[in-house]
Amino acid sequence: MGLPGLRGVDHVGFTVPDLDEATRFLVDVLGCEYLYSLGPFLDAGTWMSDHLDVHPRATIPENRFFRCGGQAIFEVFQYTAPDQRRSVPRNSDIGGHHVALYVDDLDAAVAHLRSHDVAVLGTPTASTGAHQGQRWVYFRAPWGMQLELVSYPDGKAVDPRAAARWTAAPAEASTTSPGAS
Repeated sequence: MGLPGLRGVDHVGFTVPDLDEATRFLVDVLGCEYLYSLGPFLDAGTWMSDHLDVHPRATIPENRFFRCGGQAIFEVFQYTAPDQRRSVPRNSDIGGHHVALYVDDLDAAVAHLRSHDVAVLGTPTASTGAHQGQRWVYFRAPWGMQLELVSYPDGKAVDPRAAARWTAAPAEASTTSPGAS
């Protein structure tokens, strides 16, 4: 079963502390295309808490939409709220997340980020196992959000259509199975 009519991901939304800084980063560094803006949004009642689960006095002065890589749409918000948390969640925190961007040439993309003084975390890592053939590296947006670059120009070990052929080694499976003691 599942969600009736599900077709795919429409967009990814995230909140930033400075919408102009985020716009410069998304357009000038990543190469996203600015599409349009909406807002402001605010309400004297409970609409913000009822519909968005934020403080009822939260406001969205503006949100902007960007197309990234010809496909993905980012909806980028700048909120104000009396109870707003300003720390960025780590990947290990509940609600932690990252956005992964596919690139054709990982080394060229990393060099580009570094030339724009973007914090790249470590060096590109070559995956093994089912993801063999893929290389990846994380980096940080100016506001601290983690993003990832991935590339597998010659494919991965597992073709999604043939995933049933891949099985973990018995020892690996027994140490990673839920409920294993």
